Amino acid sequence: MKRIDFAALDPARGKEGLAVTIERFRFFNEILVWHAHGEEAAVFPAVENVAPLVAEAYMMDHRGLDPAFDELNTSYSVRDSLKTARAAAAFRFHLDIHLDKEDTHLYRIFRERISLLEQGKAPGIMAGMIPQERFPEVVAWLFPLIGHDDRENMTRIWQMVLPAPAFSGVKELIRKSISSDGAELTRRIPVL
Repeated sequence: MKRIDFAALDPARGKEGLAVTIERFRFFNEILVWHAHGEEAAVFPAVENVAPLVAEAYMMDHRGLDPAFDELNTSYSVRDSLKTARAAAAFRFHLDIHLDKEDTHLYRIFRERISLLEQGKAPGIMAGMIPQERFPEVVAWLFPLIGHDDRENMTRIWQMVLPAPAFSGVKELIRKSISSDGAELTRRIPVL
């Protein structure tokens, strides 16, 4: 979202914008929707069992992202560069706060109060929210954006939850998406 926000600022300043980057907000929002639905199906109910009423605030955040996307979409569709820049900044602000709260609060409760068995079910449920035909696009988008630790974690999760033939296909997608930067991941997970 940071890249989209910065790309939206140039046209508002009268400079040539990065339309291709800005237009990625549509796909980015699809990712957010799949992620939100996955959390709502897997993480929130588990947290609710051990910390009642906590998930409700995060559901509200998810619902707040919908109008943020709508405003960005509308502003960009009518080519109003100032409104687009404002909408991108608002979307990013809301998302940054939401993700920071999840990391420091919601997922801390998840890690500390939910059994490892229950925690292990969540990634499979969340991954199941992504339409299978779009999975290659998700991997190609995600892996270049995340660091080595997150790449390793995602790869290990997929290795645990996917059947061997499916994981074999995912390995190829990962290799292609980080081809010039894959040595570190291979060092960490030699089966790659």
